Amino acid sequence: MTVEAHLATLKQKHGSLEEQLHAERTRPSGKDQTIVELKRQKLRLKDEIERLQAKMSH
Repeated sequence: MTVEAHLATLKQKHGSLEEQLHAERTRPSGKDQTIVELKRQKLRLKDEIERLQAKMSH
């Protein structure tokens, strides 16, 4: 897998987590623990995306 393809996959996963997070926040029975975990996963992906983008620009 190329770096570009990996980056595209990470961005897609990041978007999916954003949708899940939104759904969990709007659900009346949304659990704080689930929201926290989704935010952590999203942040990890964002960090990885930024790392790859920085690597590509050098």
